[in-house]
Amino acid sequence: MLLASHTGQRLEAGLDEAGRGCLAGPVFAAAVILPPDFAPAYLNDSKQMTAKRREAVRAEICREAVTWAVAEASPEEIAAVNIEQASYLAMHRAVAALDTTPTHLIVDGKRFRPYAGIDYSCLIGGDGRYRSIAAASVLAKTFRDERMRELAAEFPFYGWEQNAGYPTVRHRDAIRTHGPTVHHRMGFRLL
Repeated sequence: MLLASHTGQRLEAGLDEAGRGCLAGPVFAAAVILPPDFAPAYLNDSKQMTAKRREAVRAEICREAVTWAVAEASPEEIAAVNIEQASYLAMHRAVAALDTTPTHLIVDGKRFRPYAGIDYSCLIGGDGRYRSIAAASVLAKTFRDERMRELAAEFPFYGWEQNAGYPTVRHRDAIRTHGPTVHHRMGFRLL
């Protein structure tokens, strides 16, 4: 059962990212502040949910959250600052886009680059323990998957509508055959 809060603060925001281990596409992050009684039946770490459930829960989150935002860092930004720093950049952008300023951030993972003026806690496995981080994981993943489906229509050889830019055999074979696109992360080992 997911916990409603880590600190007990009403404006605690959960943060998570999606797409760190991909060969192509931006890294996405989401920040979410939930009402204390928000507890959809299937909310969980997005990796533990089916695509259909993620989409249904996404709609609930977007409708019921106190505030939420999704942001990204581009492949060019990933190349310039590295994937870890680009993930923090996307998280900072998501926090900055919230309609309400959080009093505390709970971040899935071991590390985070401090956001000016807001205390934070890093929580390993937080997306499987706290509702707001799980909600952020759902938003980051679903919005990123949506973007990768859009890019797949433009670049059909790479299977992004199915692999979302992750290093599958089909994706690597397409890079070998067709070469990388402008959406590939050139600092990553593509083959």
